Amino acid sequence: MAVTARQVAERIVEHVGVPLRATTVDGFLAGDPDAPVRGVAVTVMATFDVLRTAVERGLDLVITHEPLYFDHAGTSESTLLAEDDPVHRAKAAFVAEHGLRVLRQHDQWHDREPDGVLTGQARALGWLDAERPGEPGVFDLAPTTLGELAAHVADRLGARALRYVGDPATRVASVALQPGFLGFAKNRALLARPDVDVVVIGEGHEWETGEYAADAVAAGVSAGLVVVGHMPSEEQGMAEMARWLVDLLPEVPVELVPAVDHYRTL
Repeated sequence: MAVTARQVAERIVEHVGVPLRATTVDGFLAGDPDAPVRGVAVTVMATFDVLRTAVERGLDLVITHEPLYFDHAGTSESTLLAEDDPVHRAKAAFVAEHGLRVLRQHDQWHDREPDGVLTGQARALGWLDAERPGEPGVFDLAPTTLGELAAHVADRLGARALRYVGDPATRVASVALQPGFLGFAKNRALLARPDVDVVVIGEGHEWETGEYAADAVAAGVSAGLVVVGHMPSEEQGMAEMARWLVDLLPEVPVELVPAVDHYRTL
């Protein structure tokens, strides 16, 4: 018997190793959960490009880390519908036309021990064996320069518009990796640590994290900050989920469908 989207979701909740939060953004965002699944597309964000690729590959369940309609808590959906937003309308029509189911897997994959996103990003960067014991996300690497580190991160994560703050010739060895957006308070605490040379984040408010990093460099407190971009900073975390799902869902094909970094530089 074919597995349904709801059964896939239940299997994930049961086997990921941590309970589902009482209040969570995880769950179905679109489609009929009780319809059978032909294939699973795993992605960091269900962009229009990702949805089209999923349809082309015959993958009718899309498991996305980020929301379908651009709001983390999902509260904007009714507003977008009421305003007849053209992007929302086109995207919703495409999902309905092709019978897609969209399942969000954000909180539980982060809550997993170890954090599924952080593990996938560290694996892609070649840093898994360098993680500091008892400090998830902090890595002690072979000494390099800030510029070389930034280039390595951009190459391994496919970040086309990576930026960094600091002198590229500065020697660095200890790195704190914070995928996605965790906010200024956490970024500031890491930038101020004497045992961390450089902080690698997905994104941050420029007038907070960016300028604090610049002042931290000027004050000799930190070597710098690397801003990867949100999607490439978590993409490989969902590649980690796709690998995990292959064994969990033997009935259907499971594929990573990358959400390409759309930002470009001149």
